[in-house]
Amino acid sequence: MEKIKMTTPLVEMDGDEMTRVIWKWIKDELILPFVDLKTEYYDLSLTNREATKDAVTVDAANANIKYGVSVKCATITPNRQRVEEYGLSEMWKSPNGTIRAILDGTCFRSPILTDFIKPFVRTWEKPITIARHAYGDVYKGTEYRVPGAGRAELSFKGEGGEEFKKTVFDFSGPGVLLSQYNTEKSIRSFAHTCFRYALDTKQDLWFSTKDTISKQYDQTFKLIFEEIYESDYKAKFEEVGITYFYTLIDDAVARVIRSRGGFIWALKNYDGDVMSDMVSTAFGSLAMMTSVLVSPDGKYEYEAAHGTVTRHYYKYLKGEETSTNPMALIYAWSGALRKRGELDGLSDLVHYADAVERSCIDTLKSGIMTGDLVSLVDGSVKPFKVTTTEFLFAVRANIEKNLEE
Repeated sequence: MEKIKMTTPLVEMDGDEMTRVIWKWIKDELILPFVDLKTEYYDLSLTNREATKDAVTVDAANANIKYGVSVKCATITPNRQRVEEYGLSEMWKSPNGTIRAILDGTCFRSPILTDFIKPFVRTWEKPITIARHAYGDVYKGTEYRVPGAGRAELSFKGEGGEEFKKTVFDFSGPGVLLSQYNTEKSIRSFAHTCFRYALDTKQDLWFSTKDTISKQYDQTFKLIFEEIYESDYKAKFEEVGITYFYTLIDDAVARVIRSRGGFIWALKNYDGDVMSDMVSTAFGSLAMMTSVLVSPDGKYEYEAAHGTVTRHYYKYLKGEETSTNPMALIYAWSGALRKRGELDGLSDLVHYADAVERSCIDTLKSGIMTGDLVSLVDGSVKPFKVTTTEFLFAVRANIEKNLEE
């Protein structure tokens, strides 16, 4: 079989631990035998981020802007334990946060659904896509451990001379402080991207914050969404028969649990982080979740929604076989290759990406799956637990069959 040609490279961002190992297995087994793969490669492992003082992350994000489509492996965001483990010079920031800030993007996460893996929430029949604002809030916050009694103040001095100062709290003893911020520009980009994505996918859009408590910060999000919807998107939504809906986040959580699914749920940065894990777990597994970062000007970064699977990596280093679910990593590659094919007019590449995803589902339907899914399958499929490599071999066989059809 002649390999499928590419004209424009993908930006490839390699990662850490078990996902880095599986990343290479996926390329070797599922992609390189079928595609004349062109990538511009960036090593975002923690050791290389340390070696480059994190410049590699910025370079990768700028390459994403240049080429339009990237695919990213899971990476470590170091805590104090990781600083000691890897001998880091500092606690480097989340690569995802850096990339999202540079692209000014919104992260859309959706579950990979099958007929035979039932959600824990019985009413859910269709996917729920989390649209996570990917800038600011606690991820760009400034923190301070208050050593003792004193006054904390919030102050602002504008270039035009305006000033604001207010007492936050009078401490009588030790405590802790956190400030966070956002920009109107980023909030507007978030809103536009959410409305456009809803139109592209023809799904209702929900948005929720806590504006009754946060009467300036959260209310700004709410008002900007309302303004942009009324001025730019209301007529378009009505034309395709979808709706925009706002409610408080606590009410939204209750509505989501009682819903049938089939909508996009837009959330601020931290809310989206937490709720995407809740939704993916409730649908079955964190490894059964797609994730794509979309910028307002149409740049795309595909990634897995889960972490680096540290526990399995330590087993792998001991020479033990693991049953790590590679589905989200495979779908990151297929999503990126499909988008590259769509943008470059390469129908064979789009067809290949479709075949990869169909082959993954066919493999699961045959009962071949990793350990995390075995207990979630209903009676229509008899599950058989396999290792990661055995699962990839089975997917490859199905790719070969599906590409011949």
